[in-house]
Amino acid sequence: MFKKILLGLDGSPESARALDLATKIAADDSAHIDIVHVREYMLAGRAGMQTTRVNEDDLEAIVRKQADALVAGGADVTLTVVSSTTGGPAHVLADQAGDRGADVIIVGTRGHTGLAGLLLGSVTQRLLHISPCPVMAVPAPIGARHGAETSETAATAAV
Repeated sequence: MFKKILLGLDGSPESARALDLATKIAADDSAHIDIVHVREYMLAGRAGMQTTRVNEDDLEAIVRKQADALVAGGADVTLTVVSSTTGGPAHVLADQAGDRGADVIIVGTRGHTGLAGLLLGSVTQRLLHISPCPVMAVPAPIGARHGAETSETAATAAV
């Protein structure tokens, strides 16, 4: 069904779930996986450009390790790291999908969003509006989505 999968990874547990799904689909369809990681920068006055995530180098290392593991397992994978300014990851993923002729984009529903995520909404939500191909958004586990509510309810019940 899918021969070219564009997989957006940001080093988060949610993107790791998207990685698992993309790997299964690629194995079933003998598809190529283009992994794209976006280093998001913001202008910081005279200090120049700074990454929006303090631990960007660690996150990129996680993504590289994930890509290397897939290649070691025999998967057909390429990894591209793209730099973008604040608010650009969804546009980068959409552009990369168009340029590469992707059949589908697979991403997690929540991840490491920087300041732009607070101001503009999630990368996944934006991507749904601008993508040149279908977007498969892999949700966080139910416990992770409702964890705060569950903890608050448990704390209230204990009082």
